[in-house]
Amino acid sequence: MPSTFTKTFDTPAYKGTVTIPLGLYINGEFVDPVEGGTIDVVNPATGKVVTSIAAGTKADIDIAAKAAKEAYKTSWGLKVPGTQRGKLMSKLAVLMEEHIAEFAALDALANGKAYNTAYGKDNKGAIAVMEYYAGWADKISGKTIETNEKKLAYTRHEPIGVVGQIIPWNVPMFSLSLKVAPALATGNTIVLKPSEITPLSALLFCTLIEQAGFPPGVINIVNGYGSTAGQAISEHPLIEKVAFTGSTLTGRKIMEAAAKSNLKSVTLELGGKSPNVIFDDADLEQAVKWAIHGIYYNHGQNCSAGSRIFVQEGIYDKFLDQFTEQARAIKVGDPFSPDTYQGPQVSKTQFERIMGYITSGQNDGATVHLGGKQVGQEGYFIEPTIFTECQPNMKIVREEIFGPVACVIKFKTEDEVVEQANDTSYGLAASVFTKDIDRAIRVAHALEAGTAWINCSNQAEISMPFGGFKQSGIGRDLSEYALENYTNVKAVHVNIGLRL
Repeated sequence: MPSTFTKTFDTPAYKGTVTIPLGLYINGEFVDPVEGGTIDVVNPATGKVVTSIAAGTKADIDIAAKAAKEAYKTSWGLKVPGTQRGKLMSKLAVLMEEHIAEFAALDALANGKAYNTAYGKDNKGAIAVMEYYAGWADKISGKTIETNEKKLAYTRHEPIGVVGQIIPWNVPMFSLSLKVAPALATGNTIVLKPSEITPLSALLFCTLIEQAGFPPGVINIVNGYGSTAGQAISEHPLIEKVAFTGSTLTGRKIMEAAAKSNLKSVTLELGGKSPNVIFDDADLEQAVKWAIHGIYYNHGQNCSAGSRIFVQEGIYDKFLDQFTEQARAIKVGDPFSPDTYQGPQVSKTQFERIMGYITSGQNDGATVHLGGKQVGQEGYFIEPTIFTECQPNMKIVREEIFGPVACVIKFKTEDEVVEQANDTSYGLAASVFTKDIDRAIRVAHALEAGTAWINCSNQAEISMPFGGFKQSGIGRDLSEYALENYTNVKAVHVNIGLRL
């Protein structure tokens, strides 16, 4: 019988007690892993172990996949009308709302993000996504296609079956809802692996699944390491589709495993090195504020972070002064303090990785204009950092850092900045700041990115698709477009008079 974890919070932001089971959630119940084993969950604000969760492996993924397959065949899929699927999803969203403070507290504890961000952005967003796709569940439809009077021809958008999902640690509950909701709406059953770094809120989510009325086996959540549980999801023959959000390196491994197994469908939302292009005629005050939000939101641990800030030479000095002043004013500290904007980085590994990039930038000749050091002696806090004098071939300019590190780069002309902005293997997002609407649209169209923001940054909308060009991924999350990831299109030809 799996153990439980109880945490009493007595903080300025949240006061309450949360209890969650620590096992694997398979076929409607919490179970111990077949091979035993645990994974420590660490509070990044202190570097100390909070609790240990059950660690699933290939054997547990196999059990979960079989449970999901049985549920798909008997109690879900096309056997449950879209209206009923939508009602269950709406009920789940209501339960998530009732427990939103607990979700936010667990994410702040394990991830280190500010509680207010976890509550007002991540978990509010997760609930909104679930509600949005609940509305889509009874609207999955095909087409009747005109051929001739002796044939009825139409298409059906059928669920794929069992889908595997592997989600990241930077926005735990939002990522979970982002994957789970469209899969449920279209009638699929799920085997999901949360990040082993931030698994606590997913375990709380598991306690709501049965309450919402979902049959056993429809949603299975198996914690474990990527190299074991994640690999098993990518390879399992009963899992016919895998959706992943994370690094480009891991995305390559998932594609390879999917190809070598049953050639399962793959959607990937991967890394980014997003350009933020600010022209001379931009509203400087707003451009600075959005640039701060673009790079330092979520501690820079954001796939669409505007980490390459290109500023036209006419306003470069003024921009840098104001940007520096606002970056210096960012409150770095306890995630449960009401005025904290930036908490610790998520883990020791991530902390050391970011500090390694800062050292690399210095060694390559870039100037640390601000920050670049650890904050305090406990936990994984890093100062908001600004590099200037950056060159295109530097690692800090070319590689995703995934931390609070900005490169501010001067440019002269529109053609020059478009070429520099597109000089990357990534293509997730981009921002353009200018009062010239013709130029704004022209540059937004020229930038090689799946999302282009004009006079704003890091502004996701549930009804708009999100995904990347180039090595930033395959397929789209959010909006109606995400439904395409979870259905197979069947063409049906009905003979009503043809004779051979």
